[in-house]
Amino acid sequence: MFIPTKVFFTKGVGVHKDYLGSFEVALRNAGIEKCNLVAVSSILPPNCKIISREEGEKQLKAGQITYTVMARMATNEPNRLISAAIGLGVPKDRENHYGYLSEHHSTGEKADKAGEYAEDLAATMLATTLGIEFDPSKAWEEREQIYKTSGHIFKTSNFVQSAEGNKDGLWTSVLAAAVFIME
Repeated sequence: MFIPTKVFFTKGVGVHKDYLGSFEVALRNAGIEKCNLVAVSSILPPNCKIISREEGEKQLKAGQITYTVMARMATNEPNRLISAAIGLGVPKDRENHYGYLSEHHSTGEKADKAGEYAEDLAATMLATTLGIEFDPSKAWEEREQIYKTSGHIFKTSNFVQSAEGNKDGLWTSVLAAAVFIME
C-alpha cells in the first residue's frame, strides 16, 4: 500500500520575466521547489495527519517524488487579480472514512471568495459520499451549517494565495498546495 500518512499545506507567489520562472519562484516561496511534484486527485486518506508547513518541509528531500494536490494560476496582465485555493473537508470518523481536497484557480476573484469556493467544493464532495442530504442551490453558509450539524463532518477549511499581476507585465504566478508525506 502506498498511502500518505501526513499532509501539510503551503502557498506561494512568484514574479519573473518568464512564465516558468515565475512558477519556480512561487514554488520556492512555498518551500517545495526541490521536489519532483506529481499531481494527484482529491482524496485525503483516512488517518492522514495534518502537520504544519514547517514540520512538513523538514521531511522533504531534494529530488524526491512528492505527491500534491495543487492549484495554480498565472498572468502577465498588469494588475490582473489571480487566486489559487485548496479546500479541505475532513470527516469526523477519520479512521474509517476519507476526506476531500479540492483545487480552485480563478481570475478577478478576491482571496476570501476563492478560498470559500474551494472549501465549499471539498465539503460538498465529502457530504455527498457521507449521504448528508442538502439543497445544492442554498448558499455555502447555509450548507456549511447543515454539514457541520450532521455530526459527520469534523472540519472544513481553505488555503489560498492571491496576487495582482505585476504592474510592468512580468509573469506573476500563485499556487496553493496540499503536500503529502509518505512514511
